[in-house]
Amino acid sequence: WKECFPDMQYDTSYGLSEATGPGCVDLGIENEHKLEATGKTGFNWEVRIVNEKSEDVACGEVGELIVKGNGVMKGYYKNPKKTAETIRDGWLYTGDIARIDSEGFIYIVDRKKDVIITGGENIFPVEVENVIQSHPKVYDVGVIGFPDERLGEIAAAVIAPHQGVTLTEDEINAFCEQKLPRYKRPRRIIFDNVPRNPTGKIEKPKMRQKYAGIEESFRT
Repeated sequence: WKECFPDMQYDTSYGLSEATGPGCVDLGIENEHKLEATGKTGFNWEVRIVNEKSEDVACGEVGELIVKGNGVMKGYYKNPKKTAETIRDGWLYTGDIARIDSEGFIYIVDRKKDVIITGGENIFPVEVENVIQSHPKVYDVGVIGFPDERLGEIAAAVIAPHQGVTLTEDEINAFCEQKLPRYKRPRRIIFDNVPRNPTGKIEKPKMRQKYAGIEESFRT
């Protein structure tokens, strides 16, 4: 982007509706060398990355990002159960999987609800999507999990090739063999359009709903 817009400065900020929008984590224009990072803890915010027991994970390990500050909401309207699940001891559990490096930069990895657990191993769909997206014939891709009797879940990739291009399942499998460890490779490939909302996010609930009718074909 710097080659196309040499006079522009880059910044990014992370936040969510439950924490009054962006600001929990901010990169800052002085950190353009860390474009893959979301940023560092924002002003007047506390940030932690924790495991399932709400214990801090080690540097470099992934866990759920939780935030604390004056901007955290009081609760969901008329939904005390969801409020209690989301806010614990003043900490807002964001549902985002993240990691932090030795310099304090935070990296968003994926959404917790989208993580695929196959044979006890975690697969982060965004990682697989980024690999498949780098294939020159791929226009768009979304990766979701489907139930599997033996492994618990398997990864399935919904792929939209570039218009007028022929792309086969064998080509994708061969490409993934070079780029991903075996357990992260999609077990099923579907060629179809990838649904996205107006902001560009993949609508994974719609994908899971759409392909639930062919769930049996995903079983190994």
